[in-house]
Parts: sequence; structure tokens; C-alpha cells
Amino acid sequence: MEIENSTNAGKTLSGSERKGDLIKVRAVISCPTCNYRRAFKNQYHRKQIELMVVSLKVFDWMVCNKCGELLHLNLEFKI
Repeated sequence: MEIENSTNAGKTLSGSERKGDLIKVRAVISCPTCNYRRAFKNQYHRKQIELMVVSLKVFDWMVCNKCGELLHLNLEFKI
């Protein structure tokens, strides 16, 4: 997944990529004990849903590098 403030945020879709085929995901990870917060975003084709699942499983087990607490994962989908 890309960091939210990426330079690729302004990319447009080519004619062969229909909007209905893309799933846009925004993942926000935050620490419940300290103030760590980070947002990432990416888009996946429906036929590549396995890539999204693998990415989310990795995010789900991340821990805070400041305090070692398991991070909360909040997802926003735009289908």
C-alpha cells in the first residue's frame, strides 16, 4: 500500500481500466496507547483481490515501534 501523501495520488485511470473494476482502500493504523497514526491508500482490481487480502493481513499484525502495543487497523473502502 502507498502512503497517503504519495506523488501517485493524482494518477488517472486509462480507458481500459473501468472504475467499477477497482476497489479503493484506505487503511489507517493507530496506536491505542501513544499518539502514533499513519494512513495508507491503494487500489486493487477485482481480479487481484488476493493481493488486498495479503496486504491487510500484514497490517493487522503490526505493532507500534514506540511502545510495542498492537496497532488498530481501520479500513475505508470505495467500490
